[in-house]
Amino acid sequence: MQHRIIVLGAGYAGASTAGRLARRLRRDDVAVTLVNAEPDFVERIRMHQLAVGHVLKARPFDEMFAGTGVELKLAQVTGVDVDRKTVAVTAVNGAGQPEEELAYDTLVYALGSGWDDQGVPGTAEHAHEIASRPGALRLRESLARQDAGRSVVVVGGGLTGLEAVAEIAEARPDLEVALAARGGLGDWLSPKGRRHVRKVFGALGITVHEHALVTEVRADRVVTADGTSIPAAVAVWTTGFAVHPVAKATTLEVTDTGQIVVDGTMRSVSHPDVYAIGDAAMVMGPGDKPLRMSCASGIPTAWQAADAIAACLTGGKAPDVPLRYVNQCISLGRKEGLIQYVTADDRAIGVALTGRLAAVYKELICKGVVWGVANPTLGIPSRRRPLVRGAAETDPVAKASA
Repeated sequence: MQHRIIVLGAGYAGASTAGRLARRLRRDDVAVTLVNAEPDFVERIRMHQLAVGHVLKARPFDEMFAGTGVELKLAQVTGVDVDRKTVAVTAVNGAGQPEEELAYDTLVYALGSGWDDQGVPGTAEHAHEIASRPGALRLRESLARQDAGRSVVVVGGGLTGLEAVAEIAEARPDLEVALAARGGLGDWLSPKGRRHVRKVFGALGITVHEHALVTEVRADRVVTADGTSIPAAVAVWTTGFAVHPVAKATTLEVTDTGQIVVDGTMRSVSHPDVYAIGDAAMVMGPGDKPLRMSCASGIPTAWQAADAIAACLTGGKAPDVPLRYVNQCISLGRKEGLIQYVTADDRAIGVALTGRLAAVYKELICKGVVWGVANPTLGIPSRRRPLVRGAAETDPVAKASA
């Protein structure tokens, strides 16, 4: 009987895990099912480009996983019962169809995150998000309707906010584009990095409101904590992410934010047959600091989980690869960029790459990441090993280290 592995979510982390498992394990021994609500891969790190009208290459999953043995199930996850080891799903666009139950032996939870309006009044009603493809497309439609001189305010001074506001300002120089940041502009960057961001924003004509905590979003403006009113025909909310709510409704051990608590192999600390990766997992990195929600965190956790599962099932050695950061890659439009080098625990150092070379670097990173996801069985050695019968019923860490 095949060992049933179900991967929930086909973002960067989930799709990478499914492909890597297909490369590591024999098809006759395992059945890998990838559950996702959309039929093609979404390049989430390019949503700011999609929002200003760029056309992104379609990457259908049936082509990406052709010949790998990975089965794609187009469905919406509605619940997980980790005690019965089942997943409840409903068919996409299947109105009126009954809920289906999928049984698993090993579950990889990679449902990721969406935007977080943080409960700020008016945000859900009036602000746009670019954490999803539908959100980016709605923003694109809204921007296309704006006449010259109209105001756009991006709320949030993190990586997503910097990329979004620069992209909009470059694509639509006829608009009045502004950024509202809770702290100083790029205050986590090195001095060189901060200077470059200010230089680029100045050239693009972006108005920056620093130390401006937005406490309300209205139809035509955003309001800050000190009562300042900033005109906003279009408001874009980029202040952070919230994880998918399914995990919090289970008996899995989760954090207050709903992230699944895992060990160094991405295995749930409460349910050893469940692995969590990407934004869905609370992963401790160097300095005992949680990894931030990002593609830079998600893909390494995917590799770690896939290799740990393969080791568990085949009697191999569990991976022990330190998870660390090297740099933060920030696009500032199509012609400018910033590569901020960081310590292992993601603190900026004095070294940064700027300008056109940084923009090319960032583009190569984006292309390299999606190539790896779109070609899941290429680029790593083929080591398909037979399963050790009974391995799934033993403790993964003990078995892998035996």
